[in-house]
Amino acid sequence: MGKYLLLIASLFILRVSYAKKSAYTPKIEPCACAFKADTSLKTRCAYLIVPENRNQPNGKTIKLPFIYVESNNPDKHKDPVLYTSGGPGGSSLGGVRFIHQRQFIKNRDYIAFEQRGTEYALPCLKCEEVDQAIKEAYRKNLSKDSIVIEATKRCRKRLADQGIDLSAYNTIESAADIEDLRRALHIDSLNLMGISYSGGLMMTVMRNYPQHIRSVILDSALPGFVNYEEDALFTINEAFNKVFSNCERDSTNKVLYGNLKERFQHYFSSINGKAFYMKYLEKDMKDTISIKYSRNELLDILLNKLSSNRDLKHVPRVINDLINGNQQSYLKELFDGIFNSTGHSALGMRYSVYCSEQIAYAKQSVIDKQNNIFPYMANYPFNNVNHPLCGCWKVSPVNASAKTPVYSNLPVLLSAGDTDPWCGAYYNDLVHHYMPNSQRLLFINRTHGPALNTREGDILIAAFLEHPFQQIKPDGKTVIIY
Repeated sequence: MGKYLLLIASLFILRVSYAKKSAYTPKIEPCACAFKADTSLKTRCAYLIVPENRNQPNGKTIKLPFIYVESNNPDKHKDPVLYTSGGPGGSSLGGVRFIHQRQFIKNRDYIAFEQRGTEYALPCLKCEEVDQAIKEAYRKNLSKDSIVIEATKRCRKRLADQGIDLSAYNTIESAADIEDLRRALHIDSLNLMGISYSGGLMMTVMRNYPQHIRSVILDSALPGFVNYEEDALFTINEAFNKVFSNCERDSTNKVLYGNLKERFQHYFSSINGKAFYMKYLEKDMKDTISIKYSRNELLDILLNKLSSNRDLKHVPRVINDLINGNQQSYLKELFDGIFNSTGHSALGMRYSVYCSEQIAYAKQSVIDKQNNIFPYMANYPFNNVNHPLCGCWKVSPVNASAKTPVYSNLPVLLSAGDTDPWCGAYYNDLVHHYMPNSQRLLFINRTHGPALNTREGDILIAAFLEHPFQQIKPDGKTVIIY
């Protein structure tokens, strides 16, 4: 009974905070376009101007850019598609360059909306200190964990000294930003489209502002109500197992690929805690350096391949190479990516969201239990946000009601790849349980974000948008509905 009363109180607090929005009016200010659509489509760009913290409606404001692309169809529908990216921390605008290739643009306008704190928003919560610290740790073979913590403290201080309220960068505020954009543009009905983290963001919009939503597309969604850290290794393990079962079924070279699962688990268990070294020449440098690496970097290589629909088919070969000591070319590719990276432009935004919504509710004791089940991945840092880092980022946990399932009768298209190491089909099953008008698509031999990153997915999205309450009909081979 106590928990029930606490939930009711939490919901009341949220409703009170939502009511405060009437104290301000969201504004639109034209701006230059970071990206433009194909010249065959009309593109308009502007900032949405809203309070940084809606509990202080007369306080500091922020500017969130969006790109509005108009369909050429004179008989187009009046309900545009609004997209925002995952991460958290990813930019949402770049995909506008390819929107002319999307099927749905034939009948609907498209809005790419940049989340607060991300790359083209003002302010952008950059943490270049952390990116530089990681490079320095590898150059000097220092402890990456400790040097990142110190860099994170410096980043936090710099942002706070600029007057940025780090606790205001969360999913609840971002959902309110989407509603304010709808209001400011005088749009009566929206179709929402999100991927990965922004799938959870779109579900928050569904919970808090359902009245003007026509349909929702969630691709590899991470539901906000799960504690991701507590089962992340299970999801990664399921993706590996799918690769191993495919390999066992399809490979004719049993000498090379036989017992790959057993050999993978044995090798990666055996090198736990061991250090290795390689010679590496950084770009524009004359002298090579000796870089220390461990099992973690080798797992990073595999997770990068598992996350790519282009590279997914090569994962068995890469595993074999790593086990057999043929690691140099893969490590060079990994470190080239690290040293040549321009950095995570919105790492601070990622910290604020993740610390307040995931780490604040995840129990370290539960996270650690995964290590006993998966010794070949024990203590693998599958995320760049954890309890020690959040201990120095110091943002308030979001309201507990944000960690409850979203109940909805809206039509929803749920899609997942069957080999996704980050947001597997299991999450779609959880979401579907609370949304009776949702449809689940499973993309065979695909990884993260299959609906938005494949031609099959694009066609199915367009079909869903035309008739969201009708069951769509995939081919049953590359994509199945269940």
